[in-house]
Amino acid sequence: MSDKTGRRPIDFSFVLASSVHDMKNSVSMLLNSLEEVIHSTPIENEQQRRRFGTLQYEASRINTELIQLLSIYRMQTRRLPVNLDQHYVIDVLEEQLARNHMLFETRSVGVEMDCDTDLAWFFDADLVGSVVHNVLVNCARYTRKALQISARQQAGMLCISIADDGRGYPPAMLREPDSDTVYAGEEGTHLGLFFAREVAAMHCEDQRRGRVELANDSALGGGLFSLYLP
Repeated sequence: MSDKTGRRPIDFSFVLASSVHDMKNSVSMLLNSLEEVIHSTPIENEQQRRRFGTLQYEASRINTELIQLLSIYRMQTRRLPVNLDQHYVIDVLEEQLARNHMLFETRSVGVEMDCDTDLAWFFDADLVGSVVHNVLVNCARYTRKALQISARQQAGMLCISIADDGRGYPPAMLREPDSDTVYAGEEGTHLGLFFAREVAAMHCEDQRRGRVELANDSALGGGLFSLYLP
């Protein structure tokens, strides 16, 4: 439909999504170049390590949020397919750990994994991998020195958990119920949490849907993120 000048109105959401896609590609190239610089530059002191860690975290965070924005747009326009297939869970987790290896190294964060190598499940590996990646990036910022990622079968569902030894999740996030809107609080928009819940809900079997749970009683003494998939 055209306006009085004969021009079609601009679909701002489409323009924004296209811009986000371009920015995501640029930030990905920037992140790859940054990793190459860090890899080729020996860390000489703690101050240099902190600076590299900050650059790595901020670049990863921006790239992750752009990917989430684009995915949420595709969810809203029903252009985001869910490709359910059987995967070995440890393969997906190890892929995300390798993806963030440099980030953990520059921030001096140790990561432990607890997952049976034979544990297999039906899920969308790209979407679940994106959720795990986002949590790992955030944990790298807020944890002190350690992360623990685990996967197990619990009550007929796959449970992927990520624990840290930081200060835990803010009370507002723990009180926030499952929501189909992006919540904006003092700690930010919680876009990553919204994205994780949307991805979880896309996985369903019979009357059961995936869900996300947050707690502050992890084995490491900090926050505990859990993703449940039927």
